[in-house]
Amino acid sequence: MSFTLQSLPIPNWRWIRDLVWRIEHAFERARAAGRAEDDTRLRIFVVLAIFSVGFVVLAVGAAKMVIFPDVSRIEAVSREGGLDRADLVDRNGEVLALDLEHYGLYLEPHDIWDIDETRHALRAALPDLQATRLDHALNSKHRSFLVGGLTPTAKAQIHDLGLPGVSFEPEQKRIYPLGGTAAHVIGFTDTGGLGLEGAEAAFNDDIRKTADSNTPFNLSIDLRVQAALEDELTKAAQEFHPLGAVGVVTNVRTGEVLGMASWPSFDPNHPGQATDDQKLNRAASAVYEMGSTFKAFTVAIGLDTGVATPESTFDARVPFHLGYRTIHDYHAAKKILSLVEVFQHSSNIGTARLAEQIGPKRLSQYFIALGLTRPAKIELKESAMPLIPHKWDDDAVASTSFGHGIDVSPLALSRAMGALLNGGTLVPLTIHKLPKDAKVVGPRVVAEKTSLQMLQIMRANVTGGSGGKADVPGLSVGGKTGTGEKYVKALGGYSQTQQVSSFAAVFPTDGDAKTDRYFVLILLDEPHGDSATGGFSTGGWVAAPAAGRVIDRISPFLHVQRQTNLASLVSLPKPANPGDER
Repeated sequence: MSFTLQSLPIPNWRWIRDLVWRIEHAFERARAAGRAEDDTRLRIFVVLAIFSVGFVVLAVGAAKMVIFPDVSRIEAVSREGGLDRADLVDRNGEVLALDLEHYGLYLEPHDIWDIDETRHALRAALPDLQATRLDHALNSKHRSFLVGGLTPTAKAQIHDLGLPGVSFEPEQKRIYPLGGTAAHVIGFTDTGGLGLEGAEAAFNDDIRKTADSNTPFNLSIDLRVQAALEDELTKAAQEFHPLGAVGVVTNVRTGEVLGMASWPSFDPNHPGQATDDQKLNRAASAVYEMGSTFKAFTVAIGLDTGVATPESTFDARVPFHLGYRTIHDYHAAKKILSLVEVFQHSSNIGTARLAEQIGPKRLSQYFIALGLTRPAKIELKESAMPLIPHKWDDDAVASTSFGHGIDVSPLALSRAMGALLNGGTLVPLTIHKLPKDAKVVGPRVVAEKTSLQMLQIMRANVTGGSGGKADVPGLSVGGKTGTGEKYVKALGGYSQTQQVSSFAAVFPTDGDAKTDRYFVLILLDEPHGDSATGGFSTGGWVAAPAAGRVIDRISPFLHVQRQTNLASLVSLPKPANPGDER
């Protein structure tokens, strides 16, 4: 398509040309009539008219800026998405994070009438403001940013002071109304609205896109479950004084994380005030030797390969030599144990004998299939790489069969445990709420029969083994204790006193493979026993009771019905060999 200049629309400027022509001819007529004073008055009038029009335009613009500050800027930010982020809510719609308009405070030194008065008034209104920062802004030759994040109330209070040279600009700020609750799941953003940790980072682009539709972004956690988990984890930490602690609750069928806690925690509203240790998400970013919880994997592999049945026996009367290791039991049973008894007594000897029959190749293949040799598959960018044996030989088999010589994150353990308990498939973990009709699929790792057998064995460990302190009246709880001795370089070996104590629980254990089941993990890093535990700090003493209390509190939220006719251990006497609760 072609066009010429003649085809373009020409603005109608004729009225301006006619006006200029009339004014010029008025000047000419005044000169022709010999009235120079009329010529001068007319020129002055024209100049005054031009200046008046300019003044009116400027006055209207200034009034607009005062009454509607930064309207154009706000509109531009809104059009481009700017800092806008969708509200984060839990699976039930409870608010976890939201954007609120705040204000930045600016100083224009040239407009300030009284520097001392301004300094005194701002120091009184903003007591946390650094004096050096304020003085620098007051003595600057240019407009300066003084402080940001002012609430509308704080902004109004300063505005009412009527200080010349003080102005405000609107800015978005991410707010976490529940403070430290679920801090490691939610994460936080920088001042530019970019997600840095947790869900804020994992779903950064999706959260911004969702803001355009004015709908919230649902996380998988249930705030009620999260609160109970954090409360019990904090109580356990206050009692046993560990270096750190972890709590995880998952739906093993869907992989949804219903609760995830790391102790100590922090307030995401003020991440700069927290230490790196407080901000560390120990569930995702830390790796541990999980100890005897790994015996669940070894037993399941033995069952799935046909190497053993629940009735198979293993000689635990004397220490066992495998590879370069001599394997002892913490408190030796000194008898021949069935596979179920090996699990109940948490026998290292029996587990290592089973692992020897499985062999390095098959054991390592199952560990790989269970996702234990890779970071936990979850949206969190913090998911840590495990530490695994360089070579899968007899020595590696002896160690890893009961959770030594391999370091994994609590989330990796949770995901692998889910595969043993959900019918046998390895599904990814997620912190994003899934639709009710979502079909979650994953590769089959163990047979459905193996999974159902493991549920029964884990239940037997609670009703008659090392997990008794996690039992809850009316709920069919199963689980496995874990006490991993920490390797200390200065000692050149494992410490007898520095331990990672944990309990891995599942409920309900009854029902078929399609039943909704929930996994609960409690882990304490270097806990200290007290008089109530007889000085012991093993998993059965410090982690199992906390797991039981969590299950007791969250079961109503998860619609798990209590059974009045269910055999349950309401209380257990102190065992003769407390170490069996490892």
